[in-house]
Amino acid sequence: MARKKKLINNTSIPQREIEIIARCIFPDILAFYESEEGQREFAEWKAQQAEKPDKEIAAQAAD
Repeated sequence: MARKKKLINNTSIPQREIEIIARCIFPDILAFYESEEGQREFAEWKAQQAEKPDKEIAAQAAD
């Protein structure tokens, strides 16, 4: 018997409506991330995320 995952929805928007919107926009999001532009932007974002801890450590060392 599979356990149903408990959804977290702290808004006044019904969960059913959120799921309907997600089903509508998911194909577009997927197509974007599969495109060259999407992959380039994702790589840039990952590089920025990798630099964040380095900057935070440098800021703490300067204090």
